[in-house]
Amino acid sequence: MKHKKTNAMRMLDRAKIDYEVKTFEVEDGHMDGERVAELVGENVHDVFKTLVLENAEHDHFVFVVPVSESLDMKAAASVVNEKKLQLMPLDNLKQVTGYIRGGCSPVGMKHLFPTTIDQSASLREKIIVSGGQRGIQIVLQLQDLVSMTNAQVEDITQK
Repeated sequence: MKHKKTNAMRMLDRAKIDYEVKTFEVEDGHMDGERVAELVGENVHDVFKTLVLENAEHDHFVFVVPVSESLDMKAAASVVNEKKLQLMPLDNLKQVTGYIRGGCSPVGMKHLFPTTIDQSASLREKIIVSGGQRGIQIVLQLQDLVSMTNAQVEDITQK
């Protein structure tokens, strides 16, 4: 299936990083990550969501966690040396990242924000993240995602 390249795909192409594109039909309303995994025919543990948080000064931080898990807010703040973080208001997402909810990729944001990927990704053969548009997921190796985002890999999910 031919699809329009997203900014995330163009950046991966420029970096000569191999990736696979998985597309799905976007359903009405908000779809959770578990439904996305089902629609692209992938293991839910391979599919990760991208969360953008901010501190009191509105500095932004990106966290990539499995869609079936929740971010541990205290652990997230700790790994980026902040006292407290909160989810960035959705109204600001497009302006800050260039992406919308449900299509926010850790690759190709307007700026390279400090990025942390949950350590569970290191147990997976591949990692699947948003391709930068609703209905598009990209499959790539963890080390490639780390190099594209200068990410650190830490334990950041709730236990």
